[in-house]
Amino acid sequence: MIKRILMFLALAVVVSSCGKPAAAPPTATPTPTIPPPTKTEEAPLPTVTAACISPEPTQKDIDRVLSFTEGTFDVAEWERSYTVAENRVSVTWLNNPSGAIAYLEAIIFPCGYEEPDLNNYYSDENWKTIFQYYENYELVDECKRDDGLRLYEFKTQNQGFEYGVKYWVKNDTDTRVISMMIVFPLELNAMMGDYSTRLFPTYPNCP
Repeated sequence: MIKRILMFLALAVVVSSCGKPAAAPPTATPTPTIPPPTKTEEAPLPTVTAACISPEPTQKDIDRVLSFTEGTFDVAEWERSYTVAENRVSVTWLNNPSGAIAYLEAIIFPCGYEEPDLNNYYSDENWKTIFQYYENYELVDECKRDDGLRLYEFKTQNQGFEYGVKYWVKNDTDTRVISMMIVFPLELNAMMGDYSTRLFPTYPNCP
């Protein structure tokens, strides 16, 4: 049963990479929204154009994503796959024996981003999109460090099983954001805590 649920969620990830950006699976984030044009849209400043970069991931982005977890999931029970698409590189790890999922994305904001952009990106409406394949979800806690690292904690339910979810958002560069999501059955809370500490030793939980 657990394997069937995990395969369903994994399939949702694959479908999302080929379908509409707005229909993202529970283990993916919505496609970054390009910052809207300013009032000088008809005559944009040359400096604004020069500040934007290509939305296509580079080999450096791929290497960054594949090495970000520093071997945390490099054990037999975790099955890894990754995809490269416009605006993002994503990695999925499935743990069939435990019924757990880990999902990492490097998201490219071609024209850069600021805190208000992230506040809008990780909004109530987007959480609805992220968790649309779950029966229900509840935001339990959220917090942010002075350096911008965010953590959102959820409880969710799917096909009668309850899960805990942790979702970190890290400002990686001026144009890149890293998001890391782990999903564990509630009864494996201790294991989830262990992986949280491995991934973010100084911020495994909201204070």
